[in-house]
Formats: sequence, C-alpha cells, structure tokens
Amino acid sequence: MLFTVNKSPYLRGNLEGCLRLAPAGTPLLLYEDGVYAAAAGTRVEGLLRQALASHPVYAVEADLKARGIARLIEGVRVIDYAGFVELVEQHPVVPWL
Repeated sequence: MLFTVNKSPYLRGNLEGCLRLAPAGTPLLLYEDGVYAAAAGTRVEGLLRQALASHPVYAVEADLKARGIARLIEGVRVIDYAGFVELVEQHPVVPWL
C-alpha cells in the first residue's frame, strides 16, 4: 500500500490519522499541500521524524518548489512526477483526505 497525504498538516489531523493506521514499512507520499509536513524547523517536524523511523517518506519536488520549501527534514526522499507514477504503479493507493 501507498499512503498519500495532500492536505496541510496544519489544517487537519490527516497526517496524524494516516500515521496511526499505516502499517510499518508502508511508503508515505506527500504531495500538494501535504509537502508542508516535509519542511524542516516546523511544529510537525517531530511527527514526521517519527514517521521516518518506520516508513519511507516521499515528497513531490514540483509541489515543494511551488510552495517555496527548500529545507527538508533529513530522510525525506524528493521525487519527480515520474517517481510519483512509479510509486502508484507499484502499490495500491490509500488516499488520506
């Protein structure tokens, strides 16, 4: 399974809910406003660092750039749209809205 988060972690508890239910080892993909969770130095950094201990975490590069996010939490893997498609092809998707 591939858990996807596209909403800001500051507006909803969607990231927390996703991480409560995502089995260890399943990948997490941040895109659209979900990429705010990947930014270093924020109040959700601790939560994402915990997630990185048991999940590979990906963030879409174009969404990071569109939101001016340059400093990322160490361990977040930046992917392009081809990488996004690759992940979707490899895993059943669980969108977290």
